[in-house]
Amino acid sequence: MERNAAISVHETPSGPERTIANSTLAFDQPFTTTAKGLLLLAEILSGTMVWILIAGTEYFHVPALCWVMFVAILFWVLTIFLFIIYLIGAHKRMPFVPWNTVSLCLNCSAAALYLLTAAIEALSVSQATRGRHNYQCWAASTFFSFLSSVLYAGSSFLSYRAWNTARGGQEN
Repeated sequence: MERNAAISVHETPSGPERTIANSTLAFDQPFTTTAKGLLLLAEILSGTMVWILIAGTEYFHVPALCWVMFVAILFWVLTIFLFIIYLIGAHKRMPFVPWNTVSLCLNCSAAALYLLTAAIEALSVSQATRGRHNYQCWAASTFFSFLSSVLYAGSSFLSYRAWNTARGGQEN
């Protein structure tokens, strides 16, 4: 549903009439049912699980887990931002931004860093005592890190196809 809003200002008789604002609000609900939308939602949920499971422990005693938290929160915020951009259709109103390239770079870097993060986290789990709170949370977070890596790899594939299609499928 689109809503157009225009505000006109009338100046003194000597000044012309002009329009101050003209904006459209768009909510692209069908986007959430596309492969891209579903992957973004899954990435947000999986990333949320990664950092919540670590944040609930004493992760600051293991420096490697501080890196895991940084990567998880950084890509969680960026993915939410990208999801909102696509959901409200802002990418259509800002054609000067190469959204296919932005999405491709974000997803490829997230897939690579989440894979590295998952490996680091898997090695860090051994520093916790088996059966304790930290161990269980870190092990579960490791699973979600690997899951996030797979989800971002899927988004990378979709982004690459969109990027390649947008540039005309040219081979260099």
